[in-house]
Amino acid sequence: MTDLTRYQDALAIQGVLNSARTIAIVGLSNNELRASYFVGYYLKRHGYDVIAVNPRETEILGATSYPSLRDVPRPVDLVNVFRAPDALPEIARDTVAIGAGALWCQFGVINLEGAQIAVDGGVTVVMDRCLKVEHARYAGRMHWLGFNTRRITARRAGLQ
Repeated sequence: MTDLTRYQDALAIQGVLNSARTIAIVGLSNNELRASYFVGYYLKRHGYDVIAVNPRETEILGATSYPSLRDVPRPVDLVNVFRAPDALPEIARDTVAIGAGALWCQFGVINLEGAQIAVDGGVTVVMDRCLKVEHARYAGRMHWLGFNTRRITARRAGLQ
C-alpha cells in the first residue's frame, strides 16, 4: 500500500481550492453520466473557468475541447486528471510545461512517478481525492454526515 498522505494535506488542498480560477480537466467526458462531466459541470456552476482536454471531442460543456494541455491557448491554474494512472507521467510533464500551479489526481489516479515529475517542476500535487468533494467540504456545502440540506431528516418528500 502506498502512503499518499503527502499528497492529501488539508492545507495544500485548501490552498489549491482558494487560488485556482482556471481548471483544465484532462479526460473530461461529454457523457452526462460520467463522473468527469459531473465534476466539470459542478465547477462551472461554482464560478470556475473550466477547460476541457479530450482529443475525442471538439466541444464539452459549451466550450472548446482541446486535444492536449499544451494546446490550451490560455493560462491554467489547476490541472484535474480523469485518466488512467499510467497516463499521469506525461500529463505531469505537460502540467509543468504550461506553468500550471497544481495537479489534482481524482480517486484512483495514483502514479508516484507522475507526482514526482510534477513536484520536481514546482507543482503542488493532490492525489486520490475528488475535486468536487473537497470543494464542497471546504466551501461549506457539505455536512459531516453528507451534503448539508439544512434538514433534520433524510426522508424525501417525493417528486415535485
